[in-house]
This record gives sequence, C-alpha cells and structure tokens, in this order.
Amino acid sequence: MKAFYVTELAHPSKISVSTNVPEPVPKANELLVDVYSAGLNFFDILQCQGKYQNKPPLPFVGGAEFAGRISHNSPIPAGCPYKPGDRVFGATQGAFAEKATVPWINVLRLPDALTYNQGAGLYVTWPTSYEALVGRAELKPGEWVLVTAAAGGVGIAAVQLAKVLGAKVIAAAGSEEKLQVAKEYGGADYTVNYSNPTWTKEVLKITGGKGVDVIYDPVGLIKDSLKCIAWKGRALVIGFAAGTIEKVPMNIVLLKNVSIVGLHWGAYTKNEATRIPQVWKAVLELFASGRAKPVTYTEVYTLDTIKDGLAALENRKTWGKAVVQVRKEIVRGKL
Repeated sequence: MKAFYVTELAHPSKISVSTNVPEPVPKANELLVDVYSAGLNFFDILQCQGKYQNKPPLPFVGGAEFAGRISHNSPIPAGCPYKPGDRVFGATQGAFAEKATVPWINVLRLPDALTYNQGAGLYVTWPTSYEALVGRAELKPGEWVLVTAAAGGVGIAAVQLAKVLGAKVIAAAGSEEKLQVAKEYGGADYTVNYSNPTWTKEVLKITGGKGVDVIYDPVGLIKDSLKCIAWKGRALVIGFAAGTIEKVPMNIVLLKNVSIVGLHWGAYTKNEATRIPQVWKAVLELFASGRAKPVTYTEVYTLDTIKDGLAALENRKTWGKAVVQVRKEIVRGKL
C-alpha cells in the first residue's frame, strides 16, 4: 500500500512516500480502516525526527488523526458496534496510509453531515477545546474569552465553541489574515494582533477595562495574557506551540484571584474515562445541529504532497485544520 513510511529518523522533508508498504494486520480488539483523509499535526513533524514523546519502533507509518471507512475485510471485535463500510473517525499510529489499524474504542461514527476531510481533524482538537472551556473553565454566558492562535486547529474550535456557549470572544493571532479567518470562520466578536506590543492594552480597552474572564492559550502566552485578565479569571494552559514553557508571575495570580488551569485531553483515558463519552456527545450534537462546523485549510494535500503540507504547518502558513486526502470517496448513483 501507499504510505508516508519512516525507515530512519529524519525531518519530514527528507522522507519519501513509499508504494510497497505492507498492509497492517489488526490485533485483538482492532479494526482495519480504509483511510480517506488524515489530519496534519505539529507532533507528526517531531515524531519523524524522534523528538516526540510517542516513539514507535522503526520502521513506522506517520500520522495519527484520520477519517475513513471500516474495511470490507476488517474483523469486528466482540462488543464493537461498527460494521464494515461504516464511516468513522479517530486516532491511531499510521494514519498517513491507505489503510490503518485502530483499537475500536478509539473510533467514533462520522456524522453524515461531515465530509472525510472535516472528520480527519476532529479527534484531538474539538474535545480539547470543549472540555477546556466547559469542564475546566466552566465558561458562563456573557463572559469574555480571549483565544490565542485563534485561527489554528484548537483555536478556531475554541472560538466557535465559546460563541455557542454565549461568550464574547476576542481572537488573537499574529497576522491580519489569520485574524480574518477567526472572524469569518469562528465568529469572533473582536480581534487583536499580538505582533503589536500593546495588544494586551487593546484587550483591556475592548472589555471596558475589566479584562477577560477566560484565557484559552495553546501558544505559551499566559504570562502576557495575565496583563489583561479579569478578577477571578481562569487561564487555560492548552499547549506551548511557541516552543517555550513559561514561568508565570505568581504575584499576579494572587492579586487578581486568578486560576491557572491545565487541560491534557489525552490523559482522560487513564484518569477520567467516564468524562470522554459525555464530551463527545455534546460535541457531536453541536455538529448535527449545525451550531458548530469543523474548519479545514483551503489547500488540501495528498500523500504525494504531504511534505508540502507538513512544511506549511511547520512554518505557520496554515489555518484551521490542514488535511491530507488519501483517497476520494466514490459516490454511486442509484439505479
């Protein structure tokens, strides 16, 4: 089969797509999936180089997030509610390939209203943003929310979700193009460009001097954002895309009664598994009702151009979710 096959650790630009990769064989409790689309993530770039926490043994197929169909020859493990031909999305090691194996508990049914490209970027971004805002920050209608990297995968989801929850949203990004994306696709009420050194003062001005009730930060801008947080504000630590783990001035945390709140969605499987289906039920209901919609980058990549997609992601050229279309769906007409 065709796949992005890593035989030795290297930057993705030095890895070639292979056409004779062995088809994966499902283990117990696993499904075989025909991959139609796969999501690009920054950790895919790190994993190819051996710099990510999850280090599969060589050789391996890259990629994690996917959407596709359960293969016609897939085994169906005991207790699995799916059948061959079902449209699903999920995450597994080896998504950058025509076929992948995945534990059946790591897949969900893809809503009819969503395309494979839209489904390829759901599994990590949307539950992360929902649980952060709802489960951790306990966001209330009418509150102010500041979202950094607001045009990125988790950022644009957070903007949409905050709006659905009745918040007033300020989107922050480093370019006017990305701010426009946050407004057009996310529905942000206001935007600020954090390449401007006085951006936190702009936030204070927008909120009438009050500051924001919730900060959603996947970048590593908590320290700066605390300059414009409200009394009893909650600062959500989502990630460190800028590459630096911050040191936070704890005096501001004390003086403003601020809560610094972490969110590691991947750890819920081990620590709070009962919460996972609750989050997915809420998120999928939002998609079904049309109140939220996954945002994908305008340029869709293929396995042949996947290196271009990963380079664009690495150089912060993309917005929303960058996607690789592995195969096209064949729509058969009725007789």
